[in-house]
Order: sequence, then C-alpha cells, then structure tokens
Amino acid sequence: MRRLAVPAGETFAPAKVNLALHVVGRRPDGYHLLDSLVVFSDAAGDRLSLAEADGEADGLTIHGRFAHGLPTGPENILLKTLAFARARLAESDLALPPLALRLEKRLPVAAGIGGGSADAAALLRSLMQLAPPDAFDRLASRAVELGADVPMCLDGRPARVSGIGEIIAPLAGLPTLPLLLVNPGVAVSTPAVFAALRRRDNPPLPPIPAEGFPDPAAVADWLGATRNDMETPALSIAPEIADVGRRLLDEGAMIARMSGSGATVFAIFGSDDAMLSARRRIAADRPRWWLSGEDPAARSPA
Repeated sequence: MRRLAVPAGETFAPAKVNLALHVVGRRPDGYHLLDSLVVFSDAAGDRLSLAEADGEADGLTIHGRFAHGLPTGPENILLKTLAFARARLAESDLALPPLALRLEKRLPVAAGIGGGSADAAALLRSLMQLAPPDAFDRLASRAVELGADVPMCLDGRPARVSGIGEIIAPLAGLPTLPLLLVNPGVAVSTPAVFAALRRRDNPPLPPIPAEGFPDPAAVADWLGATRNDMETPALSIAPEIADVGRRLLDEGAMIARMSGSGATVFAIFGSDDAMLSARRRIAADRPRWWLSGEDPAARSPA
C-alpha cells in the first residue's frame, strides 16, 4: 500500500446558502426529498488547516468564535471524514498518514448554512488533490454517506440540488450577488424543524430561465415565486428569525429569507455598496448578531 504524503496547508470552507428550498417528498427511510437552489459565500466560512501528525493518531483542535462545545473526538464530522477517506483510499491501495487538523470555527453552529458539512467537504477537497482519478471518484461518489449536504458543499458551485442533496445540476448564468447573511445567535435543530413540517409533498421549484439571470434584481424577482418550506416550522422554534428578516427588508434588501433549516437569514441587495451599508448599520445596532463579511468581498461567487 502506497502512503500518501500530505503537505501542510489551509483550505476555506464556505457557507452554503439555500436561496430556495422546497420539500417535495420523503423516502421510506425517512430522508426528505428536496428541490433547492444553492450558492456559496466567499464572505463567510470556516478555515481548516491540516498537516501530518507527529504521533500515530489523528488529532483535532478547534478555535474561533463558535468553537465552544464542539466535540474533538471521533464523533466530530472531520474525524469521521478522515476515517471515511482512509477506507475509500485503501480500496485503491493508498494510505493516509496520521493527520493533525486545526479548525477555525467562524460559522455559527446549527445555522442552516452548511457548517460541519462545509468543513467535511473542505477536508475531502484537500485530500482528493493528492489522489489519482479513480480514488478521487470513489471519494466523491460516496460523499453523501457523510451527510446529505456534503456532496453539494464538495461541488461548491451554484446549483439546483435535488434528491436528498446528492443530485447536483450546476447552474450557469447566475450573476454575482450582493449577499448578506445574518444569524440572530440562535441554534436551530434540523431534525426538530423537519419534525414540525406540516407537508412533505410540496410543489418543486418553478423553471429556471434557460438564459440565466442578467442581474441580482432578476434573481430576487424569480425567488419571489419560490419558498423555503422549512421557514414556517423554524419560526415556531426560533421566532427571532422573523426579526432578522424584517430588519433586512427595512434596510432595503430586495429579498430576505431563511437559509436551510435556520436560523441564518440571507438578503440580496441591489449593489455591494447597499449591502455593506446595511451590514454596518446592523452590526452597530445588533452586536450579538452574527453577520457575514468578516472575510473580504462580501458577495456570493458566480
């Protein structure tokens, strides 16, 4: 078995944003079927560093604003991802050395923006760069075993996502969005939100224009005919979500909606200047709220 050399490095785990999320069914095994439009923010994300460990075991340390209370043992998704990657690489006669991981946790936890799935995908991306094509494909094709959001986070492009999250259709013609993410500092349990759903057989997304969207206003306009079916049950758990949405609309957002299972709310503005001005005012008024934009260029990549 060939042992892979893993150079020290750092990778970015961007927040996942569900611009629209329709719950359209449920499989017999309990997994919900979704139809969602997903983008990724280059203004908000965790940072993951990895290097070969000095000892014979993997290690994980977590730092940053949202590190408190996160497990660093085998139950952590990053160490589960390492175990998964080792097993898949072994099928190609490749061995990973023990690794030391350091996570800077910048994204709020249980916030509807990827979180642990983004971290797992970032680690897989780093490891996949070391693997030959057959091992690469084996890792990517089974990434859903780590969580329904992991495949879309691994792909990392604007996409229409369906199934339980594993069917990804990259979306061309999406303009750069002046996107602001705001979380009121409330964690929301995804299973609790799904349990509170009244319907699980809602209509899918409307057709996406074949020619794409010319500007952010066209995206916001199209989103007006879509929903996040998880927002109403999430509001019953965390009514603060509504306060965030109202504030963003009062600040001039063209649309404000919860992402994923909450409690993070995204807003699309008409320009970067309008978005940044709103961010400054909200940050001054609501110091306990988390806002995207700690990293430069607070916008969603096309």
